[in-house]
Amino acid sequence: MTRPYTLFTGQWADLTLEEVAGLAAGWGYDGLEVAVSGEHLDAWRVDEDGYVEERLALLERHGLRLWAISNHLTGQAVCDAPIDDRHRAIVRERVWGDGDAEGVRQRAAEEMKLTARLAQRLGVATVVGFTGSSTWPYVAMFPPVPASTIEAGYQDFADRWNPILDVFDECGVRFAHEVHPSEIAYDYWTTRRALDAIGNRPAFGLNWDPSHMMWQGLDPVAFLTDFADRIYHVDCKDTRMRMGGGRNGILSSHLPWGDPHRGWDFVSAGRGDVPWEDCFRALSAIGYDGPISVEWEDAGMDRLHGAPEALEFLRRFDYPPPSAAFDAAFSQ
Repeated sequence: MTRPYTLFTGQWADLTLEEVAGLAAGWGYDGLEVAVSGEHLDAWRVDEDGYVEERLALLERHGLRLWAISNHLTGQAVCDAPIDDRHRAIVRERVWGDGDAEGVRQRAAEEMKLTARLAQRLGVATVVGFTGSSTWPYVAMFPPVPASTIEAGYQDFADRWNPILDVFDECGVRFAHEVHPSEIAYDYWTTRRALDAIGNRPAFGLNWDPSHMMWQGLDPVAFLTDFADRIYHVDCKDTRMRMGGGRNGILSSHLPWGDPHRGWDFVSAGRGDVPWEDCFRALSAIGYDGPISVEWEDAGMDRLHGAPEALEFLRRFDYPPPSAAFDAAFSQ
């Protein structure tokens, strides 16, 4: 099954989109998963004369296509509590405004609606991103957290995201939520709960990134088969576990990326513990034919080396399906 291979531009926002496109095209990528971040895309410019056309022309000059865009950073601010300087560092000044928490959430929601309209104008049907979560601060469950607090968090998610998803429906665009710690859906059961909270509406699906499942002890292959009808997009990065010695833990002890005392680290695809062969066979089995997007993160490797290496590694699994059953020769 031949799928397009794209490079997610979120980790490249210090470069212009022109620069990233030139690099990706030279490495052999089919397209980009362009982030609504930095200079790459600005949802607030969706109605500006010539803006969308200029962005598309830029990609065309480099022979690159667009299957999805992403807006992780602003999506994070829609449901988060508290809103603080961490958010000020990642959202646009227009969203931050005076920093009033509820105002930030509302302006973030408005940008997500504009992102759906931007995707429609760009001709893509998928927006990848985060939701934020007011329940994540309670993940340790101590001091004791009443069930009503968690229930209120999922209701808050539904109340804030259903109006956004209404706009996605109007635009014929789907939201692919990246299942990720600090989000409303970060593992198997919270994904089920998030889908239930919004009535399992089709506008809300999932971005599958196995790296976030590995350090939580989740099976990324089972996740694909269990949520087969909700896998709207795929991001690929790897995780290397280093739990030996009895000192390193999965919460990583507030240590920076790349510190050898961490229990795990993100690494370039193919250099960690993700069972890629099994994952790609599962993607084929569920009929996923969308883009395979490289989200390159590795604190121990230069990205100019890692991004082309990851593409070469992942293309190994892009083999054609069989034309007949392997035992067909024995049938009568």
